[in-house]
Amino acid sequence: MSSAVPASPASPPILSPAIDIASHPGQQGLSIAILAFAAFVIVTTEFLIVGLLPALARDLGISISTAGLLVTLFAFTVMLFGPVLTVFLSHFERKRLFIVIMLVFAVSNALAALGTNIWILALARFIAALALPVFWGTASETAGQIVGPERAGRAVSQVYFGISAALLFGIPLGTLAADAVGWRGTFWGLAVLCLLMAGLLVMFMPTVARPQRVKIAEQTQILKDPHFLANVALSIVVFTAMFTSYTYLADTLERVAGVPTSQVGWWLMGFGAMGMMGNWIGGYVVDRSPLGATLVFTLLLAIGMAGSVPLAGSYGWLGLDLLIWGIAYTALFPICQVRVMKAASNAQALAGTINVSAANAGIGVGAMIGGFGIERFGIGSIGYVASGIAVVAIVMGLMMQKKGGGTRNKLHK
Repeated sequence: MSSAVPASPASPPILSPAIDIASHPGQQGLSIAILAFAAFVIVTTEFLIVGLLPALARDLGISISTAGLLVTLFAFTVMLFGPVLTVFLSHFERKRLFIVIMLVFAVSNALAALGTNIWILALARFIAALALPVFWGTASETAGQIVGPERAGRAVSQVYFGISAALLFGIPLGTLAADAVGWRGTFWGLAVLCLLMAGLLVMFMPTVARPQRVKIAEQTQILKDPHFLANVALSIVVFTAMFTSYTYLADTLERVAGVPTSQVGWWLMGFGAMGMMGNWIGGYVVDRSPLGATLVFTLLLAIGMAGSVPLAGSYGWLGLDLLIWGIAYTALFPICQVRVMKAASNAQALAGTINVSAANAGIGVGAMIGGFGIERFGIGSIGYVASGIAVVAIVMGLMMQKKGGGTRNKLHK
């Protein structure tokens, strides 16, 4: 099933006929759902490693902090290569691009399943990390292009619903599966799921009119805009705070809260369930005030992360704390993406990918800070450290707001 979707004004279409998908609401919904499903598979591949770290470290005979470097490697690869790859690939027809990306993820997961040491796993993670930012940059732009500028922010949040679904089902179920069939079997399952997703894209994803090739110099003009750069810096700090603590959530549940290994996946599933609400709320408020939404949810994030250790002695209070943390954590994914894209006057795919790179810079730094904190001060310290970083992000956001920064409404203009 194939139809063409006209490109947004920010990315002029080639001179070829295109069906106006705006007159086909059902087609819009199917297209966004397919992108969200692809996002689910990709995010599960990216973050499943968080739930597998304890088992993987034990099997390979390495420390938890060394295993955590796989998270850092993935994040830094995305950070360094994402913008460059997106600049060169953003003019490719999106359906074919997304299919290739899913095939790359299938290969990387199969290689991870075959890994006998951390170096092979590192190579597998590196391959997947090359493809991830290209997907997020182009999928965000494509989602807004499909529904039009008035609903662009909400459409991006719907694609990011795949993150919530991965947190709710993909990562926890993968962790539970690893307990039953081993972490290698979990990666094999992901490889099969990626192939299935590629097939669904072939059959049901509409063909979007190919964007016109834009000169690299024109795309990179956004890097000269102080307002845009400030928003990117804010994303780095926000994601550093998020992943200083979240990277080691499974380990925290095991060692601090005393959750049995076989039940950790269910706790992660509960955390993801809270995120479903966060994704919906974030998508609803982000079009009104992206910077304001960032400040509110970063404050909730700080509260949730700081409370995780002192409340670990009571499962009831810990569950309430994870409710706050999970809502804020998942809401910040689409909020930060939309905020950075709205701060850019053009090159929407590049802007979206730069935010993904910024987020992964934060993920990588956060994983390193969390690992350092565990080795130096113990597992109970990282919630407080992460909350301190979140406070820094709030101060940055308030300074941007004071300067009249808000976020200029430039998405798809």
